[in-house]
Amino acid sequence: MLEHLELFFKSIFIDNMVFAVFLGMCSYLAVSKKVATAVGLGAAVIFVLAVTVPLNWLLDQYLLQPGALSWLGEEYASYDLSFLSFILFIATIATMVQLVEIVVEKFSPSLYNSLGIFLPLIAVNCAILGGSLFMQAREIPSLGLAFNYGLSSGIGWFLAILAIAAIREKIRYSAVPAPLRGLGITFIITGLMGIGFQSFGGMLTGDNEPPTVTEEVVEAVETEQIKEDPKDPKETEESTEVIAGID
Repeated sequence: MLEHLELFFKSIFIDNMVFAVFLGMCSYLAVSKKVATAVGLGAAVIFVLAVTVPLNWLLDQYLLQPGALSWLGEEYASYDLSFLSFILFIATIATMVQLVEIVVEKFSPSLYNSLGIFLPLIAVNCAILGGSLFMQAREIPSLGLAFNYGLSSGIGWFLAILAIAAIREKIRYSAVPAPLRGLGITFIITGLMGIGFQSFGGMLTGDNEPPTVTEEVVEAVETEQIKEDPKDPKETEESTEVIAGID
């Protein structure tokens, strides 16, 4: 359970797709002018990542990795289909994106029109493909963790585009200097938000620091060493006489 919680919060805040590795920046910048549009695209990204990452995990475990085909028989154990990773991952993503596009066009034509070309472009969104490739590179051990990683990565991207969309709606009424209007102030805000998200790293790394050695521990260790290695009795008597003479 702790492993799932750590992966969930780490994927949302610390390893955020936008602020940590700068993936999906094209749609992040282009579709973040209105909150309603950002919410629709963010929800689509969450769905696609939550479905494609575990599906690609299954493909990687039972088809693509060296020896993954051993379940078909011993003669297939030496096969290595890892060179097909990009093709199959993109095929899975394109299938899910096409499904999302059909559903959005059917039930929300206004959102479909506002998203425009960026909805079908989710198929080639580097954040979507990056989720599957990071899953493969980090060797996530179980299907449940793969689903957790896909879902939390999508939520992290959703929070990023939602936050920047809300801020961009507000700064329309602010006195932004002319040279910084548009993408200039957007990049500055994105950098500040990235710093803020990275500060959550202390949630997971704060307890990993080595414990400090107190004076009591040092004295206890010295006492044990003295007991194990007592001094020569003659030296002890001489030091006692010297102390008595000083007194």
